[in-house]
Amino acid sequence: MRMKARATMVALVPVLLFAAMGCTSTDTPATGKGPDPKGSPGTPAASTSASAPAGSATPKTGGSGLERSALEQGDLAGYQISAQGKNPNAPDGQPQADKKACQPLADIMGDKPDPAARETVNRGIGSQKQVGLAVSASVSSYAESDAKALISRLKAAVAACGTGFSATVEKQTAGYRDVRAAEYRTTGDESVSWTTTAAGQGVSAQVHLVVVREGDTIVRLMALNVASAQQQARVPQEVADKQMEKVKRAA
Repeated sequence: MRMKARATMVALVPVLLFAAMGCTSTDTPATGKGPDPKGSPGTPAASTSASAPAGSATPKTGGSGLERSALEQGDLAGYQISAQGKNPNAPDGQPQADKKACQPLADIMGDKPDPAARETVNRGIGSQKQVGLAVSASVSSYAESDAKALISRLKAAVAACGTGFSATVEKQTAGYRDVRAAEYRTTGDESVSWTTTAAGQGVSAQVHLVVVREGDTIVRLMALNVASAQQQARVPQEVADKQMEKVKRAA
């Protein structure tokens, strides 16, 4: 997908995927090499510099327990991981659904999984194995009762919103159709996974979402292929496994 198409996608992909899109190359083949901090020609870092989000940076090490549980560069061979600076094209806040039953699905695509989150740490992940695959990963802290309630609400919303809904944030509206539960293996206490097609401004994109609860922590993973929006995207199992490993270790 070229720059013009990427700009069109701004109005319809989940908010957190804007930054993830800056971590993956859509115009050059995967090299299998780690990102070059200097952005030398031919590296994934150099080839995506024009679309990288403003303020993107290497993830911090140390810090709070939540920060330690987040993915960082070097955790996954073949992936470029960055702490997500806010893309200037990305709207702020929580999307508002046109159907009350679907609001949990709209919330999960915002700046945080839902209003009950106490703290959220976000990461953008670009695959150097599968050109165009962008993944957003976040970990959020909750009261455990709120974390359990979130998973229940999401399961109910997936079941109720199969025909789709629309969501608006900062006057930008996207439609989400064909919401379907999807099988996905995780190691957390409980999880929910689904696929949907985001559509707007004449283009559409396949999106895969996985939300996992581990105690009072919620992990949110979203995947989309920005090189081929119609291609069915899936959160790589190795990404989910490594993220859950770090959450369990930090706990």
